[in-house]
Amino acid sequence: MTVEINNESGWKVDSGALQEAAKWVFRKLKISPRCELSIVFTDPDSIALLHEQYMGLAGPTDVLSFPMDEIKPGKGEEGMLGDIMICPQVASIQARCTGHRTIDEILLLEIHGILHLLGFDHNTDRLQRQMFSLQRYLLFTFRHQYGEVCDAEPIRS
Repeated sequence: MTVEINNESGWKVDSGALQEAAKWVFRKLKISPRCELSIVFTDPDSIALLHEQYMGLAGPTDVLSFPMDEIKPGKGEEGMLGDIMICPQVASIQARCTGHRTIDEILLLEIHGILHLLGFDHNTDRLQRQMFSLQRYLLFTFRHQYGEVCDAEPIRS
């Protein structure tokens, strides 16, 4: 499977760990190894523009998902899963509010984005419990398997 990561955010992120996390999710959910995924790390202004354009909501957000091919877990289908946009600066604020590291928030957002690309949603209480339970399971099992991951931080010039 191909996981392409582009970092345009001004933050240092552990691309290797993020690629491995995406591959972990693909394996756990039985997604074809011939699928492709693109992850872009961006700044608050850029994600705010996309948030307004595609969701009709003002201001920056943490993660946006843009599906391409309709791929479902366990079907063995191949193709381009889609694009995930993550804003590390917003993730950092959320991490501080919840008392964990920025990289753990980014990993959670990555998994959340992948689940959206696979058709999961959280627009009802039942669907939210199902999706959030699955993303926690995937994050915790990945972190247990993978071990320590370098935290994300702003790039100092």
